[in-house]
Amino acid sequence: MKKITVSTLNTMKQQGEKISVLTAYDASFAKLFDEQGVEVFLIGDSLGMVLQGHDDTLPVTVEDIAYHTRAVRKGTERAFVVADMPFMSYATTEQSYASAASLMAAGASMVKLEGGQWLVESVRGLVDRGIPVCAHLGLTPQSVHKFGGFKVQARESEQAEQLLADAKALEEAGAQMLVLECVPSDLAKAVTEALSIPVIGIGAGKDTDGQVLVMHDMFGISANYIPKFSKNYLAETGDIRKAVAMFVDEVKSGAFPTDEQSFN
Repeated sequence: MKKITVSTLNTMKQQGEKISVLTAYDASFAKLFDEQGVEVFLIGDSLGMVLQGHDDTLPVTVEDIAYHTRAVRKGTERAFVVADMPFMSYATTEQSYASAASLMAAGASMVKLEGGQWLVESVRGLVDRGIPVCAHLGLTPQSVHKFGGFKVQARESEQAEQLLADAKALEEAGAQMLVLECVPSDLAKAVTEALSIPVIGIGAGKDTDGQVLVMHDMFGISANYIPKFSKNYLAETGDIRKAVAMFVDEVKSGAFPTDEQSFN
């Protein structure tokens, strides 16, 4: 079983092969997802909502993410493991180094940070110190109170231009992957084409290099609501393994997401 690496993901982008990504929080689901061919696991700060029952992701700590990263790593043989940097764990460059070091020591292969060009110095510093970085633009859940809720971002042309500029600056700083959340599909397509690194979408249309879902959403068991851009694969298959396999297949074929699940 060949391990997925940054080089693997770059090759997939270059060859036009879609990348499947799921959140994972424990060893058992990580093993199941691995066996069904999911390429990337994200230990998301979404755990604050789907595991801890909070209204948003803000209460999650580095220690929380590190705990679940250790568990996921135990169940992983093949997939690439990305760990979220929680709210205010990278407010300064030095703080980002300490937080990232904790998550890498717990078993992450890459850390993910939310934000635009203000992160360039931190991203460059992390990469210089051997820590791979995934950037996150669009709807950044840690900024939910600034946005006034979980809303589609960058609908206006000025905002779209800024997001594209942010994406290019973060790639230039050394980010090796980008998550785009809840942005119009035409903008996501433009960003994907403009960058040489893999772009993973969630609520960003079908033209990104891959798709990520929160596992609780794809199983239809989230406590709050199922987002428009998600799909209940468990309801369609009646079996967890078949649900994951169907998600992977539909990402690969381009069947997911549909136009109805995208923002235009």
